[in-house]
Amino acid sequence: MLRRYLATSASATASATATASASASASASKNSIKSNFKFHPEYKFKCGLEIHTQLKTKYKLFSLSRTSFNDTPNSHISYFDVGLPGTQPKLNPEALYLALKAAVALNCEVQQMSRFDRKHYFYPDQPMGYQITQNFHPLAKNGYLTFNEFDGVEIATSKDGANDTIRIEKIQLEQDTGKKYGDIIDYNRAGIPLIEVVTKPDFDSIEKVLAFVKKYQLLVRHFDICSGDLETGAIRVDVNVNVNDSPRVEIKNISTTGDIVNAIKYEYNRQVETLTKGGSLEQQTRNWDGIRTNLARSKENAIDYRYFPDSELPQIILSPDIAHDIKTSLPESPDSLLARLTSSPHNLQLAHAKNLITEPELLHYYESFFAIHRKPDADKWVFQELLTAFAKLGKTFDVEIVKPNVFAHLVSMDLNLVSKRLILKHMVQNEVSLDKAIEQLGFKEDQKPTTELAEDICKEIILTNQQIVDRIQSGHAKAVEVLVGNAMKKTRGKFAAQTFRSLFKEQLGIS
Repeated sequence: MLRRYLATSASATASATATASASASASASKNSIKSNFKFHPEYKFKCGLEIHTQLKTKYKLFSLSRTSFNDTPNSHISYFDVGLPGTQPKLNPEALYLALKAAVALNCEVQQMSRFDRKHYFYPDQPMGYQITQNFHPLAKNGYLTFNEFDGVEIATSKDGANDTIRIEKIQLEQDTGKKYGDIIDYNRAGIPLIEVVTKPDFDSIEKVLAFVKKYQLLVRHFDICSGDLETGAIRVDVNVNVNDSPRVEIKNISTTGDIVNAIKYEYNRQVETLTKGGSLEQQTRNWDGIRTNLARSKENAIDYRYFPDSELPQIILSPDIAHDIKTSLPESPDSLLARLTSSPHNLQLAHAKNLITEPELLHYYESFFAIHRKPDADKWVFQELLTAFAKLGKTFDVEIVKPNVFAHLVSMDLNLVSKRLILKHMVQNEVSLDKAIEQLGFKEDQKPTTELAEDICKEIILTNQQIVDRIQSGHAKAVEVLVGNAMKKTRGKFAAQTFRSLFKEQLGIS
């Protein structure tokens, strides 16, 4: 549920932190857009993307097999998925709805009529001998996604703002293929619904390519269209690169944002080098192996897919009002939410705002908490205290354990931060109510820590630690921290450490 956030919230050991830092540094050095790379003014860079996105449906696009393709190999397949004769496809309406949500979110023109075509090729991961896709009449066309100040790229480079916008050529609904592991094929993935989002070649920098992919991930997660993960293959990106209007080169097998950066840099340099040596470029498909792009096929031996309409599937005929109806049913857009959450009265950090957008349950929790707390530190209480408490205990965030109104009451209590953390930890660890935690930890009104109680505790500790007291009075003032530690342990964090520190210094007559 909140794994992406909680995984990064838990405290790490010093050695793990050092290892992570070294790894991050090495990765940054390898994947940095700027490192040892530049575009040459005389060789204009153009780029477009083809983004394959798995839709979050319970069943496959044309069968009732489940979409859990990471389970035991070939455990979620039907006769249709493996192309056995006598089986016919039946369109999953949930997949159509999610595809339409994506089309509306990307500002596309939803087509009143679309239909499916067969894309013929022979490969072990496609047992039917063809893929069902939408080549001639896609579901949606002519969309766009616009960059803004939240995307981390330079924008507004032309008066009409054209360079701020990436045009979407089309969105087509299609089925995924099986997955090949050496000589073995797993067909669990075969038939999972996909949308292919094809952009125009509007990218003039690698920064914009990355910004678009991240913005797209945020969008599909927020609208619950797809998990948005590149590492699991839920989103797969093919990159089209060309220089000076030469024939485009399609790069496949790209699985991370780092690979996107490095594949583009390598391919751009390869094309520039070819041209500077007097060579010519041809339309190609190339595979990325993590270091370089390798020729898969050229225009001369390109596959003729022999597209033709799928006679077993009817046309999709939609109401003229469908786009408007879906748009009005969607929640607030990511850009609108970011603008609202990063401005007054919330004033959230951009990273925190983006985390909220990708986790609807957490967003609802934060807004419910803020409606009661209504102070600038609301995000700190949620992110730095609440979520960290769950993460440190290795637990998944559960709103039922600490409801927003209960958390707001805890935050408003007349207790120091250490005491509030102690109560929160007790609630999460033992799954008890706030009242029960207060009672079990001794924070009831008649048990509340007072200055008089703190003074008495200090006197008691001084009397029972004469050796440490003698050391302090002989000039080793830092030894007072031992007494402070004993007092904190005795009171289980009911007082701030500074309270005891000041009292010990006062009672021992040291500065």
